[in-house]
Amino acid sequence: MNSTVSPTSPDLQAANQADIAELTARIYAYQRGKEDEDRFKHYRLTRGVYGQRQPGVHMFRTKIPFGHITPSQLIALANIAEKYTNGRLHITTRQNIQMHYVKLNDSPAIWQELVDAGMTAREACGNTVRNLTASPLAGVDPEELFDVSPYVYASFDHFLRNPICQEMGRKIKPAFSSSDRDSAFTYFHDFGFIPRMKEGRKGFKVVIGGGLGAVSMVAHTAFEFLPADQIIPFMEASIRVFDRYGEREKRMKARMKFLIKDLGFDRFMELVHEEWPAIAHKSYEVDESLLPKLGSIPEDTFPPVEPVDRVAYAEWCQTNVLEQKQKGYHAVAIRVPLGNLEAEQARLLAEVIRKYASDDIRLSVQQGMVLRFVPPSALPHLYNGLYALDLGLPGYDTTADITACPGTDTCALGVTNSTGLAQVLEELVRKEYPEMVTEDDIRIKISGCMNACGQHMAANIGFHGSSLRVGDRIAPAMQVVVGGGIAPDGRGFIAQKVIKVPTRRVPDVIRILFQDYRDHANDGEYYNDYAERQGKRYFYGLLKSLGDTAEITDEEFYDWGQDDEYKQEIGVGECAGVSLDVIGAILNDSTDKLKSAAVSLQADAPADAGYHAYSAMVTAAKALLLSEDLKCNTHIGILRDFQEHFGDRFPEIDNFENYVLRIKNTEPNTAFSSTYIAEARAFVTKAIATRERQLDKTVVSEYYKA
Repeated sequence: MNSTVSPTSPDLQAANQADIAELTARIYAYQRGKEDEDRFKHYRLTRGVYGQRQPGVHMFRTKIPFGHITPSQLIALANIAEKYTNGRLHITTRQNIQMHYVKLNDSPAIWQELVDAGMTAREACGNTVRNLTASPLAGVDPEELFDVSPYVYASFDHFLRNPICQEMGRKIKPAFSSSDRDSAFTYFHDFGFIPRMKEGRKGFKVVIGGGLGAVSMVAHTAFEFLPADQIIPFMEASIRVFDRYGEREKRMKARMKFLIKDLGFDRFMELVHEEWPAIAHKSYEVDESLLPKLGSIPEDTFPPVEPVDRVAYAEWCQTNVLEQKQKGYHAVAIRVPLGNLEAEQARLLAEVIRKYASDDIRLSVQQGMVLRFVPPSALPHLYNGLYALDLGLPGYDTTADITACPGTDTCALGVTNSTGLAQVLEELVRKEYPEMVTEDDIRIKISGCMNACGQHMAANIGFHGSSLRVGDRIAPAMQVVVGGGIAPDGRGFIAQKVIKVPTRRVPDVIRILFQDYRDHANDGEYYNDYAERQGKRYFYGLLKSLGDTAEITDEEFYDWGQDDEYKQEIGVGECAGVSLDVIGAILNDSTDKLKSAAVSLQADAPADAGYHAYSAMVTAAKALLLSEDLKCNTHIGILRDFQEHFGDRFPEIDNFENYVLRIKNTEPNTAFSSTYIAEARAFVTKAIATRERQLDKTVVSEYYKA
């Protein structure tokens, strides 16, 4: 079955308008003191509105599956940025667009303009299924077995607003690669998919439970071949297990990778298969016509023209241009330094793209863009147009193309200025190692903190923000890591931490590591193979002197691009949910979930209805446990603890865990869901009555942990 709908369908339009109306109402209630601040934070996160380092303004994130936008959408985004923000679009490492300095009251208007342009911000942040990324060459990759784009879109559509992934313990990040080269970095994702063919049938190699961050892990191989119609059911069953068993109290342990580690991979897979009866679609056929429209593809009839810089043009053709599998056309990558586009620059870029390429633009994890269906005669014209917009830089996805998150520019979690350092290192590569502009043996990535938004643990040489105490002063520092990323043959590597050095010494780190590789690597030896051969202790010895702060200078107490001495100001991030302390509000949530269950049942979606009812019972049980100061860190823990502590007050239920988990063992049909919802309603009603009989007390605890 395929339930994917058109972006312009009446059902989707109604859902979008309901989202906008709800966001407006919730902002109104929050600003008038009718909604708890932390409760509101959780809500706005799943609507793409994220706290920013600067008080009173927010970062607004879109959700753009596989990074696909059109020139018209690029113009719409530019107009939004100019009207409501600081006038800048930021391309992220998850193929999204972020805008900064957004006023909360402007967010519904931004949503409306996104919807008008065929985009959304729903579940762009928060404890949801985040943006689904994919190889930017999907569909034109000469090495691909088939185009993964329809499968990404179908997965995006299936999980958007899906009740199973609205209030998980942490986020879920899927990725689809077009070939075994794994250009989407599936190996460090919660779900990763690489195309396979078996006896003429399409399918995927499936990996699960990877992740970056403070504790990075390579994903487990779940299937060497899973038929294509099984990937969405498998994801749904796995997310149900994650939602029920995943950690919610200890934020740093709440990702899927830790659940699989704790349960063991085999036990996790057993639990996944136990969920199969509850899944509505045991087979989910994807309509492969769900492909981006190409618009008017330019013909190969452009007149000859001289490139404005012949040397740079030759480098650009070498590093930024690839022949597509569709003969006679090229894919062209655009380097966007730090992923930042000014509004007017973006509008002019859209017009250049319309002239020389198709309408199918793909944002990339390298914070750039990939254009498609560019005919050969258009290449110098396109280059000249990009050059005029300061976007004609050669060296896409090479050593000179450095990835960096915003760091302390805007992020509350940022420890150091990653963007300032990135600019310094790019200049260093171009001036001191110009030959590396066209080489991709070493890729450099920078994160402002250990959370890896800059994907530093997937870099051959990576850095993440830190600090060093020197006497009574604190110096900005970078943790150096080596040996991460994707090998040319598709092998995935997680980097090793080596040493912490003051940020001002990072250019010398690069010089030493570059020279060492040149002097000691074997002919043709890939950097990560060299790093593994030498080992962590070797690199520590190589860089040890740079970590010595005995003779630190005053300049080294200033971060790159900063005029004042460094001050460690780390805020509270909003990546993983928030706190709430009102038991009554939690019980109100369970009532809201029952309403959602009734709506889903009426809409002939019994599987969704059943899950809403399941969530209502878990939420109500959690409220009563919290009211007696009992810890709740997983759904399965709530089900078991409730029986122990409240079983005598609910004698009509013999075993609460089994009572609730009937949903796991039963086909999701209307008859079962109707009965299940009625019983959930009875339970929630009694839970509310039980609460009313208790003393009127407030329990400080983490609401969205469980």
